[in-house]
Amino acid sequence: MEKYILSVVVQNNAGVLARVSSLFGRRGYNIDSLTVSATTDPRVSRITIVVTGDDAILEQIIKQVSKLEETIVVRHLVEQEAYCRELVFVKLQAEDATVRDSAREVAQIYGANVVLTEPDHIVLELTETPSRIDAFLSVIANFKVVETCRSGVTAMVR
Repeated sequence: MEKYILSVVVQNNAGVLARVSSLFGRRGYNIDSLTVSATTDPRVSRITIVVTGDDAILEQIIKQVSKLEETIVVRHLVEQEAYCRELVFVKLQAEDATVRDSAREVAQIYGANVVLTEPDHIVLELTETPSRIDAFLSVIANFKVVETCRSGVTAMVR
């Protein structure tokens, strides 16, 4: 199974997000992440959806979303060929200076920011491509992770 990023440009009508997302649920497809944003045209919104599946599932999703009345265009975006970013916050248990220093080193390697340092925890923030966030989280998993919060992918064609 592979992760796919879809950029769906839709008319900015009430309920359009519900119609798009319910389409996935009715067909048994899970949405890994979903973000919605305004565009330069207030009548149009962009929905970025990340789904897991195979090529057949991707093709079926694109066909179904394209049939919705409010859909203007659906594009499958490849991370390496588009501008893709995601935000993640990670709170780590860090009760001693050695752990905090190690967390700062990992943060520096990945270009993450230290948002907060307290005597018992440290909070890191990283805005990056989804694959780079996945790599960061796999390294950070070696620490005692208290909490993570991931925004979902925002993407557009280069």
